[in-house]
Amino acid sequence: MSLETVKQQTLTMLQLQDDMNSKVHPEWRVQGNAWYRAIWIECGELMDHYGWKWWKHQTPDTEQVALELVDIWHFGLSILLEGGASPDAIADQVARELVINTDQTDLRLDVEAFTAATLADQQFHLDLFGRLLAGVNMDYAELYRRYVGKNVLNFFRQDNGYKDGTYRKLWFDGREDNEHLVEVVEALDASAQSFSKDVYTALGDRYSRP
Repeated sequence: MSLETVKQQTLTMLQLQDDMNSKVHPEWRVQGNAWYRAIWIECGELMDHYGWKWWKHQTPDTEQVALELVDIWHFGLSILLEGGASPDAIADQVARELVINTDQTDLRLDVEAFTAATLADQQFHLDLFGRLLAGVNMDYAELYRRYVGKNVLNFFRQDNGYKDGTYRKLWFDGREDNEHLVEVVEALDASAQSFSKDVYTALGDRYSRP
């Protein structure tokens, strides 16, 4: 993937994150949200999915680990945006610092290093996050596809009564919205600039089916 593509996709994700945070609170940048705390809690959940208990048999659930990394990315983008840099500057920073590679064979050690750094200064460490992506073989294109899908679904839920309890999580065929989301994002062109809008439209078409 070219650096220009990385920057463009980062700009898209930054806008989506700003939109979602603003939906929760218009002045979210000055609310003092503990994004770092959300990150280390997600790291703990990630470890549970990966497995760390030596007294019982555990098989790493890499799909759930990947989902936790996407959640962490939401909070990481929020930290970067709250720092005050322009979206273009943040996109340049991501392209420069997010190197998806690791020399560590045990993902848990990379998770602990990332968590320790997060707790130490309450910032988002792109270099260490890149090591986590490498640990589950997730490239930037996959992170983008998963992030946009989850973000758009969150918007769709809010727009269709999630807050007041009228939203239907089970859609046609008795399947949950998350399952439909997987099919939607796999069927669409994630490289298209209209990807997020296409996902929202496709979700709406499925939600309206009897």
